[in-house]
Amino acid sequence: MGTSAQNREQARELMAGVDEDVAAGLLRGALDLHVHSGPSTMPRQLDHMQAAEEAIAAGMRAVLFKDHHYSSAPFIPLMERLIDNDEFSMFSGLVLNNSTGGLNPYVVDAQLKMGAKLIWMPTAQSANHIRSSHRKSRLVSNVQLMNSPALTVVDELGNVLDVVKQILDQIAEFDVILSSGHLHVWEIWKLFDEARSRGVKRLLINHPMYGLHFTPEDVRDFANLGVIVEQSAAMYVDSRFNVYSPQELKDHIDAAGVANSSIGSDLGQVDNPTPVEGMRQAIKLCLALGYSEADVRTMVTHNPARLVGLAT
Repeated sequence: MGTSAQNREQARELMAGVDEDVAAGLLRGALDLHVHSGPSTMPRQLDHMQAAEEAIAAGMRAVLFKDHHYSSAPFIPLMERLIDNDEFSMFSGLVLNNSTGGLNPYVVDAQLKMGAKLIWMPTAQSANHIRSSHRKSRLVSNVQLMNSPALTVVDELGNVLDVVKQILDQIAEFDVILSSGHLHVWEIWKLFDEARSRGVKRLLINHPMYGLHFTPEDVRDFANLGVIVEQSAAMYVDSRFNVYSPQELKDHIDAAGVANSSIGSDLGQVDNPTPVEGMRQAIKLCLALGYSEADVRTMVTHNPARLVGLAT
């Protein structure tokens, strides 16, 4: 792993050799299930409407908005009325942090009935995230949230909490996506075993190599169970969040295999590429790394569409 500056320079050099028209063609019809547009407690360079408009202009099929501290579900019907585009879909999700009610089945119930398509387990307020972020400067906003209890989905013996089992039953009933959030890989094994036993069919892991303590073997084993492993474009492209080299992107995708990999931008922050630009760069980088156009289409269109239940 090189420095962030070295990684970005390598990515720029590789992307420069890719035909822009080919990348643009693969962006058409793509889905981004990891858009951090605003409003938010943290600075965002574009709001949800702007993110949707940019995606439509690029010919994308759908976006899913994520915020660590609220659900965008109430925005979607309003935005659909304003945008009025039957060929473009917008989705929302709920992150189970303390700021949204934590591991609270009543909040989950209300959001699912409002149309939320994805339930993330705790992210920034998970015990694993808090431990992993110790002594790291993560403040990117002048809004400092209260310290909150560290959330976990298991008890001291490693058993999945009863309240989490109830939430898993709700996810199964509505047939929506379960994301492991920022839990530790050990917790995720427990969670996904329980989820599968309760009929949850749409399983997603975000950036497993970053903060979740996965090994390539863990990724491989989850993929063999049919889990979709999403790589965050922000961590590989010309972004201030870049922490991995282009070769590591290939290693991480290969660990899961194209058939079980997807790419989300994980973008929308200030001083970063926009979500659409991040997806475009990720497509170019994958092509430069030797993935075929069919491979890239699988990762940016077919697999995320399968997760949200859209035909491709």
